[in-house]
Amino acid sequence: MSKLSIIIPVLNEADVLRRQLPALQALSRDGHQVIVVDGGSTDNSVEVVRGQVDDCLQCAPGRARQMNAGAARATGDVLLFLHIDTMLPDRAADLVLAALVGGAHCWGRFDVRLDGQHPAFRVIAAAMNLRSRVTAVATGDQAIFVRREVFERMGGYADVPLMEDVMISKTLRRLSRPVCLRPPVVSSSRRWQQHGILATIWLMWRLRLAFFLGASPAALHRQYYRDRSPAVQDRES
Repeated sequence: MSKLSIIIPVLNEADVLRRQLPALQALSRDGHQVIVVDGGSTDNSVEVVRGQVDDCLQCAPGRARQMNAGAARATGDVLLFLHIDTMLPDRAADLVLAALVGGAHCWGRFDVRLDGQHPAFRVIAAAMNLRSRVTAVATGDQAIFVRREVFERMGGYADVPLMEDVMISKTLRRLSRPVCLRPPVVSSSRRWQQHGILATIWLMWRLRLAFFLGASPAALHRQYYRDRSPAVQDRES
């Protein structure tokens, strides 16, 4: 394995793209592939992206659908799915490729650190990382990576509006435990800041419990966005 394909789904993220894309230029220069998949942005996200990535494509909105579309255009040996508001650590490509050498593992994720200054964000990140290690389930914030041939063989992400990261983790962990890389990605804390730390934690735990008890991703998606403003829905759909 010698090459990553980094797949980034976006929707109305022009300002974040301007800040984040320059940090990925070094990966392109090293021969890795950066793919942005736009889900029908109504701002100028597509114009911001052009010329700064190896491939930019558009498809119907939906994070799982967008990531599958990006994977279909990928040429790398390993796929890394990255939220646009998440920053990779230094030498991320080397870390990922080294982690999958030898065949003992076919997938993995990074530890996460939240960029907010509130002390609660350190506790939230530590809990996310510990839970992931114990359960072998990763979240999209942790930059999930997987061998491309494994991803293709399993049919990619389920085309669901929510919990696609949990579902693919549960499928992948049947094949191997995830590699849990300790150098953290740095993810935005805007979700907690916009809606309140305690309220967001309570919502996410309720959604996970409901999913565990059999609620459909579509029903959970409706619940998740029930109290969100249209602007936030546009960014997170």
